Formats: sequence, structure tokens, C-alpha cells
Amino acid sequence: MSEATAGQASRRMRVVAKSDIADGVVALRLVDADGGAVPTWEPGAHIDLELESDLVRQYSLCGDRADTGSLMVAVLREASGRGGSIYVHDKLEEGDLLEVGGPRNRFALIDAPSYLFVAGGIGITPLLPMLRQVERRGVAWRLLYGGRTRPGMAFADELVAAHPGEVDIRPQDEFGLLDIAGALDAAGEGVAVYCCGPEPLLLAVEAAGRERGLDVHVERFAPKAVAEDAVDAAFDVELSRTGTTVEVGASETIIDALERAGVSVEFSCREGTCGTCEVAVLGGEPDHRDSVLTDEEQAAGDAMMICVSRCRGSKLVLDL
Repeated sequence: MSEATAGQASRRMRVVAKSDIADGVVALRLVDADGGAVPTWEPGAHIDLELESDLVRQYSLCGDRADTGSLMVAVLREASGRGGSIYVHDKLEEGDLLEVGGPRNRFALIDAPSYLFVAGGIGITPLLPMLRQVERRGVAWRLLYGGRTRPGMAFADELVAAHPGEVDIRPQDEFGLLDIAGALDAAGEGVAVYCCGPEPLLLAVEAAGRERGLDVHVERFAPKAVAEDAVDAAFDVELSRTGTTVEVGASETIIDALERAGVSVEFSCREGTCGTCEVAVLGGEPDHRDSVLTDEEQAAGDAMMICVSRCRGSKLVLDL
């Protein structure tokens, strides 16, 4: 069983369109292979594409939720990445069939009196359905969108044409770094800030939001760096539903140990970014190393991502 399909429903989908939408960015449109409706989803959701049996990647849905016949993702070519984007750009063709998992959503849009969306590069993708939904609600919003160069910023022209008063396009080669502080200061009280993009941008928005007491939501495409003082020691995991205890070695993940013991669990990215492997914690203190849970959720200690997170003591009790 592949990572994309382990413990979760997946479906066969066909690539019916592949198009260049910006420098280094292609859009894929997927339909159900049997002609059925696609799954319903909410803004912020992503899907898993099983590109090969050992190559599974997550991409944010960026199409229109009203389209019940297809799903759309956009993929940036990353020459120094782990191979998924290269496969999509160089090997995937119209007509190809893929196993698709999800949709799942760890970046849900909350209700707020107003919104500030901040995108960096391909980070625009999960924000597109959000601003469409907010626009339909008639709620005030603004988008600050940065990238290295204007030709590489997907959907920029369409956004400006459709929303000239709400969209601020700021390519770095023309304007320098985004003015995060200025954007947050101008947003006003009660604004919900949603940001997706490279790690330096996320850290800057998170820091500026904390200083101003703003409600900041981010989604990471890459895992956070593990703390320098992190210790990888062995510990035990008790599975509450069976009473079984599994030892997790210092050099293996919880998922590795469970698989070794013949326990099937749901997972996908194996780097703490997609949220597929979230498990409830019934006992013990997790050592959180994921990029999904908020600081408050991590502090609560009642859930963890078992692909990367570990234990701060000698034992965890998990709802498995």
C-alpha cells in the first residue's frame, strides 16, 4: 500500500489539462477517471498526488469550489526540491491517471470582520479560494502578493484585473521585500491574517502579528527546522485501543516503529507539513516538530504528527 493511499480513501483521477501559467509554474486540471463528481472541499484544502509509487506530494487546491467536475492545482518547478515538481513539469502529461488522496484541510478560513492575505510566490495557491469566498460574502479583504519577478507570479494579472482595489502586487526585483509591518498596521483591529510562502516570509508575518496581537494563520510548504537542542532518544508508545506497546528507537520515527510492528497508520508527507498523520495523545508529553499545529495546539499536547514529532519523556499513549 502506498503512502498516498495508506489508511485513507483515494480516487483515480485523470489529468485533462496542463498549462504554463507563469515562469516555472504549471497548472493541472484533474477530473474523476470514471466521470463522477469531484470531492467537495473548503478553501485552504490540499490533495495528495501519487506521482509514482514512492513519490507522493501535496498541492493546495486553487480552483473554484463551485466547479464540481474538476480540481485544479498549480506547481512551481523547484530544481533543488525532492523531485515532485520536476516530475510534474517534465513527465506528467495530459491524459495520465493518478491516485489522488484527500482533500484535507489544515489551513481553514475562519470567520472575521476583515482579512489580509499575504502570499509569497506559489504560496498564492491556497489563498485564491479564500479570497473568492470572502469576496462572495461581501467581507473586506486585501491581498499583498510578492515574488521574485512579475513573470513568475502565477495568477497576478487575473487578480489585478478582477480586484484592482484589493490586490497589491509587489515583485521583489521592482519593489524589494514586502512591507509586512506597513500592511499589518494598515489592516486594522479584528483582521484575520492568512499567509503562505517561503519560510522567511512566514516568520516575518508571524513575528509582526505577535507584536500587534493579530490573529495570524500560516501554511508551510517545507518543514520547520528542528531545534538545535532537540534530542532523539528512544521511547515507548502505547496504543490505547489494543494495549500494545511499541518501542521507538532513537533513529526512527513513530511511523517507522509502528510499521515495523505491523500497525497500519495514515500518513503522506512524512515531514510534518500535511497533517495526514495527526493522532490524539492520551498520555505523555509530545516533542512537537511539525509545521501544522499552532503554538496553542502544540502547548495543549492532545494531538501530534507522528511522522516527525517525538516524546519528551519515556512514554506516549496514543489513540491508536
